[in-house]
Amino acid sequence: MAKILSGVARAGVNHVLDPVARALLRARVSPDAVTVAGTAGVLVGALGFGARGHLVAATVIVTLSTMTDLIDGTMARMSGRTGRFGAFLDSTMDRVADGAVFGAVAYWLATQGRHGTLTACLICLVTGQIVSYAKARAEGLGMTANVGVAERFERLALIGLGGLVEGFGWRYGLDVALWLLAVLSVITIGQRVTTVYRQDLEQHEPR
Repeated sequence: MAKILSGVARAGVNHVLDPVARALLRARVSPDAVTVAGTAGVLVGALGFGARGHLVAATVIVTLSTMTDLIDGTMARMSGRTGRFGAFLDSTMDRVADGAVFGAVAYWLATQGRHGTLTACLICLVTGQIVSYAKARAEGLGMTANVGVAERFERLALIGLGGLVEGFGWRYGLDVALWLLAVLSVITIGQRVTTVYRQDLEQHEPR
């Protein structure tokens, strides 16, 4: 998301979110509470609406809820928070939210008998978790894997766009979005594995 919301766009987002973050801090709301609330909102949108086929409502609710990813980080920065638990909680809740979104869509597709698109959705669900795990594991080993054409923002944006298009009447909106995302996710895994492999070679090649 940081790559997308950079430069002028990022400054514009901060202009809107900074007052919200300050107001929440004045109300003694913690960044962790905002993180959990955002995840709860995603669960409501995904399971309460997406799993029942209300794709437009689900996309709107999930999109608004994921904005807390920006608010909680801003709050932590403003409050001078230095602990690592917030980052851990944020990453964990992201995995819960992603699983709920793709799981809800997979459930709805199954109820509609759309098994081909269901297959794509399950590929996206699994590869999305692998993409995130690869980055976390690389960082745990002292390397980086912050590369790829389908990071979290792109994954949510694509499935959200597909849901909106299908919700407004185009029958194949999710089909196109999910199969495209499945391919991009597999490519991203390859990019991250290759990046870590090259870093490992550089660190251990003879001097």
